[in-house]
Amino acid sequence: MDKILPSKTALELAKQVLAIEAEAIQSLSARLGKSFLDAVALLLNCKGRVVVSGIGKSGHIARKIASTMASTGTPAYFVHPAEASHGDIGMIARDDVLIALSNSGESAELLTILPLLKRQGARLIAITGDANSALAREADVHLDAHVDKEACPLNLAPTASTTAALALGDALAVALLDAKGFGAEDFARSHPGGALGRRLLTHVRDVMRSGDEVPWVTEEAGFSEAMLEVSKKRLGMTAVLDAGGKVSGIFTDGDLRRTLAQVDDIRAARIVDIMTHGPRTIGPDKLAAEAVQLMEEHKINALLVVNDDGRLVGALNMHDLFRAKVI
Repeated sequence: MDKILPSKTALELAKQVLAIEAEAIQSLSARLGKSFLDAVALLLNCKGRVVVSGIGKSGHIARKIASTMASTGTPAYFVHPAEASHGDIGMIARDDVLIALSNSGESAELLTILPLLKRQGARLIAITGDANSALAREADVHLDAHVDKEACPLNLAPTASTTAALALGDALAVALLDAKGFGAEDFARSHPGGALGRRLLTHVRDVMRSGDEVPWVTEEAGFSEAMLEVSKKRLGMTAVLDAGGKVSGIFTDGDLRRTLAQVDDIRAARIVDIMTHGPRTIGPDKLAAEAVQLMEEHKINALLVVNDDGRLVGALNMHDLFRAKVI
């Protein structure tokens, strides 16, 4: 027989867990001070790599901290403390900084490798819940991640303590990100395979049509010539250039529909009289994401790409942006 979930009790317990963990993080904020600044300075001036280590649940948090730092401009990796005492200690060099996580501060696996780390000159930042623990006493910098109680009703399972340690690690990573001037494009370069990377690293020049693929006619062109260019280049529009070769207008499918409703003899019309003057344009060095924003804002499906002098260098439409997976 299926067990019946006591929904009211489960919801109340869940809310209690969130409240306890939120309080644990809030109390961290009140305790931040010189030791946090010392830790940031130590990491900022690290000439080697940042190594993060912990055992059990603290080990899982350590992996996340290392991953967050690595993706935000601080080269970091995780080393398992038990494996370190069986050879992996060689992964830590004298110019490195070790961030060691242990709620008790007495994890035997971490304490075992401390003498070797000290001997070779690596620096130590300890994140513990006990400022009087062995790990805290041996650290160059100790960050206090103490929590009054775990969110577990038995006060046994690491819950609030691991949340607090993770939040403290995030605080370090973000402080380092800011100190290094790490920006959105830097973040994208470390995430080239994701949607964010594509949005931040793809420029208009990377997706636009160029050369013979770009539809254009002069202001002297007639309707038939313009329609032939629209049909041949398959972008649903054509640019219109003035005598100096600069973009003066655009003729789109929308212009065609409006003209059919207003002009009796469309074949006799000159393109300059029925085009849209002063069309929306974008530069080739702009982000493709900016092209998306511009097209959505003005409810258009295509854009002309011009250089600083207003000369036509390319064109693109929504399909080009879809193919590039920018949207």
